[in-house]
Amino acid sequence: MIRIANGQGFWGDWLEAPVRLLEEGPIDFLTLDYLAEITMSIVQKQKQADPNLGYATDFPPLIGRVAARLREHDVKVIANAGGVNPIACARQVRRLAPDLKVAVVLGDDVFDRLDDFEARGHELRNLDTGEPLASIGGRVLSANAYIGAFPLAEALSTGADVVIAGRSTDTALALAPMVHRFGWQADDWDRLASGTVAGHIIECGAQSTGGNCQVDWTAIPDLAHIGYPIVEANPDGSFVVTKHAGTGGRVHSDVVKEQLLYELGDPRRYITPDCVADFTTIRLEDQGPDRVCVSGVRGGPRTPFLKISISYSWGWKAIGTIVYSWPQAVEKARAADGIVRRRLADLGLRFDDLYTEILGCNACHGAAAPASPDPPEVQLRIGARGQDKNAVDRFTRELVPLVLNGPPTGTGFGDGRPPVREVVAYWPALIPREEIATRVEVIE
Repeated sequence: MIRIANGQGFWGDWLEAPVRLLEEGPIDFLTLDYLAEITMSIVQKQKQADPNLGYATDFPPLIGRVAARLREHDVKVIANAGGVNPIACARQVRRLAPDLKVAVVLGDDVFDRLDDFEARGHELRNLDTGEPLASIGGRVLSANAYIGAFPLAEALSTGADVVIAGRSTDTALALAPMVHRFGWQADDWDRLASGTVAGHIIECGAQSTGGNCQVDWTAIPDLAHIGYPIVEANPDGSFVVTKHAGTGGRVHSDVVKEQLLYELGDPRRYITPDCVADFTTIRLEDQGPDRVCVSGVRGGPRTPFLKISISYSWGWKAIGTIVYSWPQAVEKARAADGIVRRRLADLGLRFDDLYTEILGCNACHGAAAPASPDPPEVQLRIGARGQDKNAVDRFTRELVPLVLNGPPTGTGFGDGRPPVREVVAYWPALIPREEIATRVEVIE
C-alpha cells in the first residue's frame, strides 16, 4: 500500500495544506495540482513578458520550505506546476532546494507547432462548435496537449525527489505513483481506471474532505484546520480515501460522491490519456470515521486522440460595482443600471454583452430567488464585454459618476474605475496521440 496525498487543488489554494500533510502524518507521495485551462494562458503571457517565468511561482518557495522534510521521510512530489516553462520552474526549485533531484516532463506545449499541425491537415476543430482553428486567426495565446500518467511515472523512475510537468491531466498526478510503484502496464485498463478515479477524487484537494460540501455543511468539523485528502492505494486497484487523524473536515461516502460528480460528462466514458473509466462501476463503502473504500472500478482502452487545450483572445471586459443601502436599495440599483445603459446608448457604444446583477437580491438564483422586497443593502454589479477596448474603457468611466449624479446612498466605490482586462476564451480540440512525444529531463 502507498499513501498519495494532494495538497493543492488549484493555483491559489491554501499554502499551508502541503506543509501540514507532511507534518501531521505519513505519506509516500505528495501531489500538487496547479493548472486550469485559464491558468495556461496566464503563464504563457508571463513567459512572453519574461522568459524566466511561465510557471506556478508559488511552487518553488514551497519546495524550499519543505525540502528537509521531503528528504527525511523520503516523500516524492509530483506537480503540474511547470505551466509552459517546466525547466525554468525546475531550476528555481533547484536553487531553493539544491539537495533535491528534480525531473521535468516535456512535450505537452504545442503552441509553436500549431501552424505545422494545420499545414499537415489537422484542423483542430473546436469540440463544441466544429469550427476549425483557422477561424480565430492569430489570436491564440497558448496550446497544450493533456498528457497522462506514464511520462510522470517515467520521471519518477529516474529517482527524482520532485517531478514537474506542464499540462498533465489532474488525475495523472495521483495515477503516476501507482503505475511507478506497482508496475501497472499500459493495458491494465481496470487498474488504470481505478487509479484515475482516485486521482479524480483528490484532484480538488479539500473538496473531497468536506470543503465546499453541500451535505450538512454546518456539521463539518473544524474547517479552519481541514485535512487534505490521502489515497491509500493497493496493487489490485482498490483504495481508501482518508485524511490525517486529528485534522478538520470529514471523509464520508456522501462527500466523495459529490466530488465524483465534479466536471463529469458521460459517467460511463470518463476519457483520459491513460484509459476510459466507467464511473457507474464504482463501489463505495464507509469503513469507519474518515475512511471510504473504493473498489470495483472498470475501465477500457484509451482513445487514439489526445485533447489539446487552446486559449485565445476574445476581446476585452470590465466589471464595476456600487453598493446601495436601505431604504429602497433594489430600486436605487435598478435605476442606476438604467442610467448607465442610457448614457452608453447616447454615446453610441455597442458591446458583445452588457450584463447586470444585483447581489443581495437575485444574482445567484435569478427568478428562483425568494422575494426580498426591501433588503438592507445590495451591490449593483455591471459588466461589459466587447472587441473594442476603447469602448470598454469608456464604459468604466460611466460608473463612478453615479455616486454624485445618480440615486442616493451609493458607496463602496473606493477603488475608482474598474480595470479593463483581456478576455481569454477556451478552444478544446483533438490531435492524434502519435503527434505528441513526451520526454523526461533531469535538471542538475
